[in-house]
This record gives sequence, C-alpha cells and structure tokens, in this order.
Amino acid sequence: MNALPLTVASASLAPSAVFGLLADGARELRSTRFTGLVYGLIFVLMGQAIFTMYAHVWQMTMGLTAGFFLMGPFVCCGIYDLSRQHGLGGSVSVRQSLISWARNWKAIAFFAAILTFLMIVWARVSVVLFALFASHDYVDVSGMLMKIASVSNLPFLMVWAGVGFVFASLVFAMSVVSMPMMLDRGADTIEAIAASAVVLWQNPLAMLTWALLIVLLIGASLVFFLPALAITAPLVGHTTWKVYKALVPPADALHSNLKVALE
Repeated sequence: MNALPLTVASASLAPSAVFGLLADGARELRSTRFTGLVYGLIFVLMGQAIFTMYAHVWQMTMGLTAGFFLMGPFVCCGIYDLSRQHGLGGSVSVRQSLISWARNWKAIAFFAAILTFLMIVWARVSVVLFALFASHDYVDVSGMLMKIASVSNLPFLMVWAGVGFVFASLVFAMSVVSMPMMLDRGADTIEAIAASAVVLWQNPLAMLTWALLIVLLIGASLVFFLPALAITAPLVGHTTWKVYKALVPPADALHSNLKVALE
C-alpha cells in the first residue's frame, strides 16, 4: 500500500512555513515557464461561463457548476503533473500533463463524483436558505453579491456563511493532499481522503493558514478580477503540490515508520 496509513503521522508544518511553500509554488510556476497558465485560462473560462450563464439563463447555473466540479479535479491534475515532471528533473510537457489523470482515472473520477455530490447538496441547501431568509430577486451575480451582503440580509448572511463553512471545511479536509497523492502514488480514493484527514488533524493551524490563503487568492480573483485566476489558479496548484510533498513522507519512509509504530 503506497498511501498514508492512518497509524502513521504526517510531517509537521508550522503555520509560517505555509508562506514559504507559497513562495516555492511561485518559483515553480516560473521554473516551469508558466505553462500552468494553460490551466489557469481554463479556470478563467469556466468562471466566465458561470457568470454568463447566470446572467442569461440562471436556471442552468447549478448544472453547469456541477459539471465544473466534476471537471475540476481532472484540470488540477494537469497542474500537479507539471510540478511532478519538474521534480523528476525532466522537461515539462503540457501534452503529457493533459492526460496525467489517466494513470489513476478510476480513483480521480470517484473523487470528482464525491465533490460533485457535495456541491449539489450544498446548492440545494442554499436554495432552501434563500427561500427562508432572502427577500430579493437576484438578476445577476454582482447584484446578488451586493444584496446578500447588505445589512438587511445580515441574518441570512450569517446562516448561509455558517452552513457554507461546514461544507467548505468538509471538502478541504478531504482534499488537502488527496489529488496529488492519487496522481503521484496511484492511491485509491479512500486512502487519499484518509491521508488528507490525517494531515489536517495533525497540522490544523498550518492547514487553516493554507485554506485562508486559497480563499484570498481564488476568492479575490473571482470577485474583483476574473482574469487574475489565470495566475492564481496555477499558483495554488503548484503550492498544493509543495504542501503534499512537505507533509506526506516518501513511500519508503512510510513503510519504515509503520513498522516502528507496530513494534
């Protein structure tokens, strides 16, 4: 078994070290000749499609978003594979990264399906919360954000944000290192999710710092300047790979540590 056993601790990481890993991710983006921007542009197009769909046929937005959640892990695999190729010392190939998910497609597809299911559940909960608390028609995304954040909608905003935090925390706990692990080691979905849970449990402050940085980078891009996602998405992807490498011991170390733990 190449995945992280639940009985083996992950490496420890100080919260301040996350900023160093972010800097490493930025250097990797540059060292790979910014090839990750190919995937960043895909995320920009995905985001623009959601905004456009909401403005014209808002009823289709949830289905489109579900499709993107299903696609997202496959797109992220490409960014992780660029880091993997760079770490192996070989030339970086975008073409190879495009099909990197095929090495463990069953586990990655199952993980994508789990994320999609959680997104659909969250979307249905949001609809109920909107019906119970909100008192406006939201004709476009910007109007929706402005009205949701208004003082008159403060009770709704608090409940909605609280429930959203629970869903977001669950997804983050499942995905801290799971995708890189499935790509790098051929781990199955459950093993990778378990490894992510161990990493989060044993490094809560560092992972909270990393989660806040993701929200800041991706959220600011989505809200203020969507094209910035072309940079921030691959930056987060490369840094996620660095987090995985920093926190999940090599396979040979895992086996040695497990042997010691069992003795």
